[in-house]
Amino acid sequence: MDFFIAMQKPVFWLGATPVLGDTVLAPMDGYSDLPFRSLCRELGSAMSYTEFIHAPDVVQRPEHVRPRWTYLPWEQPVVFQIYGSTPKMLLEAALRLQAYGPAAIDINMGCPDGRIVRRGAGAGLLRSPLKVARIIRLLARHLEVPVTAKIRLGLDEHCRNYRLIARIIEENGGALLAVHGRTRAQGYGGQADWDAIAEIVQLVQIPVLGNGDVRTPADIERMKAHTGVAGVMIGRAAIRNPWIFARRRREDVPPEEVWAVLQRHLARSLDFYGPSRGLVLFRKYAAQYLAPYLKDRAQRRALLTAPTPEDFLAQAKRLLEEAACPAH
Repeated sequence: MDFFIAMQKPVFWLGATPVLGDTVLAPMDGYSDLPFRSLCRELGSAMSYTEFIHAPDVVQRPEHVRPRWTYLPWEQPVVFQIYGSTPKMLLEAALRLQAYGPAAIDINMGCPDGRIVRRGAGAGLLRSPLKVARIIRLLARHLEVPVTAKIRLGLDEHCRNYRLIARIIEENGGALLAVHGRTRAQGYGGQADWDAIAEIVQLVQIPVLGNGDVRTPADIERMKAHTGVAGVMIGRAAIRNPWIFARRRREDVPPEEVWAVLQRHLARSLDFYGPSRGLVLFRKYAAQYLAPYLKDRAQRRALLTAPTPEDFLAQAKRLLEEAACPAH
């Protein structure tokens, strides 16, 4: 948290809320839950975005999805991200969610999942600029908190309508825009187009967060210099290296610090999900934290199938102690 505390002057503003850092954990379904999100916040992520929340679920079965918008008070500013295809349903969900105190409500316009896109949600909204305008205008008019959006560059190379979408979001009341520099068709492959992100920065007056191909602390500075973004959003690289928010390369983090973070993350996961589910859901993160130290698949399998938290921690501790004090 030292890096975060040191940056007291606002880097940019989310409506009337000051944001004190220039890196943000990207919202990722199945990853940006409270345990991992709050850990990244401690390490320097300047805001917390929730996993995306299906708007109809907020209205029709809120208890089922409540964990997705549960957050720790010190995570603020917290942005609740929702998705859907119907303006009125998105508004109803947003009105209900703002009662839980988010700093903003974000509309997901970037998810490339085919099931979501075919329903006209996520990146599927990019094919309907008029609907995007209605959604942003409706929410901006009725909410007391800012409305933001996360987009891609378009559906595919033949429909890269990011300039139009960015202008629509700003002109209809959007307070911030996050841009993943790939099309929906690219998914997470190919190269992110930082030139397109730079175009959007020049086009709009609201803060822009750039997302895509940021894997190291040096990449953070390169994206800022290349695009002029207000902040850098980091997704998959943060799962491998949450210390990136403290501007640290993974190879510079000693085993002792990995052990401390591993314990803290696991404890938070067990507390949030319960002992059984908490361990199961933690394994995908543990596989990334410990990847540099695992010698072979058998060792990895033994660690990630440990039946209890105690057994897992014992194996992980031995692994990290060996890394800290290798045999000569």
